[in-house]
Amino acid sequence: MITPTRLSYVVLAATIVLAGLLHLGAPLLVVLFSYFALRQFYFLTKRKWLALILFGVVVAGIAAAAVFLTRAAVLALPDVADTSIPSASAWAQKRQIELPFTDFESLRQVVIDALGQEANYLRNVANFARSATAVLVFCILGIVAAGSLFIKTGLDPYRGTHRLKNNLYSICCDKVSMRFRDFYRAFATVMGAQITISFINTVLTAIFLLAVRLPHAPLLIAVTFLCGLVPIVGNLISNTIIVFVALTVSLKLAIFALVFLVVIHKLEYFLNSKIIGDRIRNPVWLTLIALIIGERLMGIPGLILAPVVLNYLRVEMLTVEVRPVQEKVELVEAPARESFRS
Repeated sequence: MITPTRLSYVVLAATIVLAGLLHLGAPLLVVLFSYFALRQFYFLTKRKWLALILFGVVVAGIAAAAVFLTRAAVLALPDVADTSIPSASAWAQKRQIELPFTDFESLRQVVIDALGQEANYLRNVANFARSATAVLVFCILGIVAAGSLFIKTGLDPYRGTHRLKNNLYSICCDKVSMRFRDFYRAFATVMGAQITISFINTVLTAIFLLAVRLPHAPLLIAVTFLCGLVPIVGNLISNTIIVFVALTVSLKLAIFALVFLVVIHKLEYFLNSKIIGDRIRNPVWLTLIALIIGERLMGIPGLILAPVVLNYLRVEMLTVEVRPVQEKVELVEAPARESFRS
């Protein structure tokens, strides 16, 4: 293996390791998802500028929807609590369970007491806001980086101006670009499987939403499919929205929805392993182990990247030819055996 090839593997491995150590898994995923979306838009439009415009519209729509839903949730939370807490209190009294809250204000105080004193609570809120702002900025930078990479790929765009055509820098750039291109292809393969998983999850969720006649069912079905394109995290987001909408109807319906979605979520853990494992041609148990290790090392981003890394390793190792060691041993030992027999 030549030096540029070794360097390319080291650069890719260092990128993944540093993303975990520096908690940059989310921006890395944003770059991959953004580039994947841009490629899909380009496949439909055959024009890069039109693909960029459509991608910008989608990103702006997702951001606007997130702000709208967050604002609506904050404004509706007191009303939902005032509606649900009496039902919860009545349910608890029948079973002789004493709840530490009776209305929204007492519930808020219980949450603050659980998190610590008022000063600690405000400090935790400030730290969370600071971390969320940093993640948001990095995600925006990731989107910009994906757009720039989509417009002009390659690490050495001025290769034609170099004095030496086959210089070490250009060759190393080519090898590093090849490694990251293969890694992206592994990501795109896993995303293809994720679309199938999202479709199955959306069908099951749609049956439940229509059966219980939950308000805004068509909108929730669309949100479930879009969120399901993001492994694990998307399901958590869509499930939270569905439970919150169910709370506006009744506490019993919200609990029923939560139980149903938790069961579906647990079943999807094995469904993910089966579908993604078949797509990347790895056994279910190996994919499950990769998911567990990825989650322990990098959290939710690691859970998403684990099947990608597993698929990439398999594809890369299939391109390396290794001669059996036993054949070499036989070739070495054969003359010794002949001399021993003589």
